Amino acid sequence: MGRLWLLRLVIAFCFAQAAVAMARPAVSYRALSLGADERAIGVIAGVYALLPLFAAVPLGRRTDHGRCAPLLPAGVLLIAGGCALSGLANSAPAMAAWSGVMGLGHLCFVIGAQSIVARQSAPAEQDRSFGHFTIGASLGQLIGPVAAGMLIGDDMARTSAFALFVSAAVAVASFTSLWRIERRPGEGGGGAKEARTKVPVHRILRTRGVPAGIFISLAVLSATDVLTAYLPVIGEERGIAPVAVGALLSLRAAATIACRLVMTPMIRLLGRTALLIVTCLLGGLLCAGIALPVPVWALALMLAALGFCLGVGQPLSMTTVVQAAPARARSTALALRLTGNRLGQVAAPASAGLIAGLAGTAAPFVMLGALLLVSAGIAVRTRPNGLPGHASAGDDGAGGAGRDGQAEGTEAAGSPGRHTHRVR
Repeated sequence: MGRLWLLRLVIAFCFAQAAVAMARPAVSYRALSLGADERAIGVIAGVYALLPLFAAVPLGRRTDHGRCAPLLPAGVLLIAGGCALSGLANSAPAMAAWSGVMGLGHLCFVIGAQSIVARQSAPAEQDRSFGHFTIGASLGQLIGPVAAGMLIGDDMARTSAFALFVSAAVAVASFTSLWRIERRPGEGGGGAKEARTKVPVHRILRTRGVPAGIFISLAVLSATDVLTAYLPVIGEERGIAPVAVGALLSLRAAATIACRLVMTPMIRLLGRTALLIVTCLLGGLLCAGIALPVPVWALALMLAALGFCLGVGQPLSMTTVVQAAPARARSTALALRLTGNRLGQVAAPASAGLIAGLAGTAAPFVMLGALLLVSAGIAVRTRPNGLPGHASAGDDGAGGAGRDGQAEGTEAAGSPGRHTHRVR
């Protein structure tokens, strides 16, 4: 199979993510056309993550002891169905419900896909593999908002519904590359024969590096999610056309792609922990800056820089969680990370809606900036010992991955601690 499985997975993820990225702003515009206010937009955005919040760990348990690939087509069908039925909905509660179905489909796809990457990549290749995998997400986030902005016009009720139908068709297009992605048992890969015993969730969460990886991922995804949901509201308030809002969101996604293309050299230069600290800190300041009444060109520059900073958190948090967790519980650990993401996607939009109703539509971006600054502080606190799998500044990033791959068996066997050695 070589690495063609990863290319096919990236293509499929690009279509699935493009469908979701296209549908999310379209849902916001359709809800606005139905008379929803800022608080209702926040609730609808939060329900997107509500069903996945309860389904992530059971799906991760199932994937740890079975095949990952069946989750991919199931996720695509749920995404397509949620998009199409959101276009038919004529009330905010109905839109919230189908948005939840869309979110559940996205969760199924992501758990299956991330587990395949973790299972079929050697420890030293995981930074690169997860970085390439998340490029599929960034490409989808680049294409989706632009397409939504081009389709949504003055008649928002009709054109937003059409955009949702198109997003369903885009999701279905991912079936074209969903073949021979997962290796068959005996074909190689790390997950061919895993123990059947379950690692308790509390033990996974107490593993050094897992909580930090979960929180950083939560903060980064919450910023991306609220930005996608609330930039259309900011645009309406400041007189920015939907096509311009779509272009701004896509600019943010393009900067994220650029970041992930140069991530390996940045890790080698700074080390993973320092890179997380710097990008979370700058991302927090930039996110808060969106609340300022700046011209569109300045907003574009801020979103480009913010997209570059946000591009670091997701792939590095995946590597952190995978390499820290016991080998037989990697999918469950990734599911816990996704549970944290979905918890953030429930709480952040709901909090953003409440704050927007009290202090204005720009206030949620100040909240997101504070959340990213806290995540930078968490990364600072982990710096003395280093996050598992994270090289300190000056260390070789690939060497750090190799260290964790060797230490992982000790963790899985129940060793109380682990000593790392600096790579010279």
